[in-house]
Amino acid sequence: MKDFLSVSSCSVDELLELLDLSDKLKRLYQKGKQDKCLSGRTLVMLFEKPSLRTRISFQTAMTQLGGNAIYVKPEDIGGIGKREPIKDMARVLSRYAEGIMARTFAHETVIELAKFADIPVINALTDWSHPCQAMADVMTIREHFGKLKGVKIAYIGDGNNVTRSLAFACAKLGMKLVIASPKGYELDEQSIDRANEIAADTTVQTDNPKQAVKDADVIYTDTWVSMGQEDEKAKRVADFQGFAVDGSLMAAAPNAKIMHCLPAYRGFEISDEAMECPNSIVFDQAENRLHFQRALLKMLMS
Repeated sequence: MKDFLSVSSCSVDELLELLDLSDKLKRLYQKGKQDKCLSGRTLVMLFEKPSLRTRISFQTAMTQLGGNAIYVKPEDIGGIGKREPIKDMARVLSRYAEGIMARTFAHETVIELAKFADIPVINALTDWSHPCQAMADVMTIREHFGKLKGVKIAYIGDGNNVTRSLAFACAKLGMKLVIASPKGYELDEQSIDRANEIAADTTVQTDNPKQAVKDADVIYTDTWVSMGQEDEKAKRVADFQGFAVDGSLMAAAPNAKIMHCLPAYRGFEISDEAMECPNSIVFDQAENRLHFQRALLKMLMS
């Protein structure tokens, strides 16, 4: 594996190897020990979108592994692909650092970076894919259930980059995903078909949230209004009424774990009750971003 751009581009063995390494390094660091395998190495972090978890977890992971991380805002370089071509940036950064992490709008940006860079490129989020989040989620699920095969996830909300990455992860790792979205906000059929080509009947879609959570092991949600969609907020909030993860929905699957990739807008896609309930594993997810990304950096850069 040279780059990490999407879950769909990884083999099952690669994904399982990453999960096992994540678990191993998590245990190591919880014991107060450290693996300084990236001593003297540098990760360049390119951001088009602001972030709490992505920036802090990657920067902390690099520090814990003995390396350095450079945070690059759009204004620092005149925008990715604007002041100079992406292919030129990729080749310059390949002379300065040992890895590139990019959090961008267009998925094509990370594809082009990877095409022209001689060093690993990590997709830390694009509008099409959020593989680091999905793999931290899978890590969290395996911790709580002791397995992946047969676990049912009910995803309630917008068919977005997180949904797509979860669909591919479920298909490759033996889980089932039921997506409940309002009409017009479903995950695209091409992605669903692609997931079901990997493993038949892995991903299904409905517009009935209570039907989706029936017998679910996990209820998962995400913001209704992602970055770049702020102008659509009023319409989206109206269209998503009835799709909140709240007490009423949880009652249909009382034993299900509650997940959210954060940031959470309490009172919209998720209630305070759901966030704070004993079944909530939201902050385990957030923590595991660090542990998964530490393993990813070790695998790609050491």
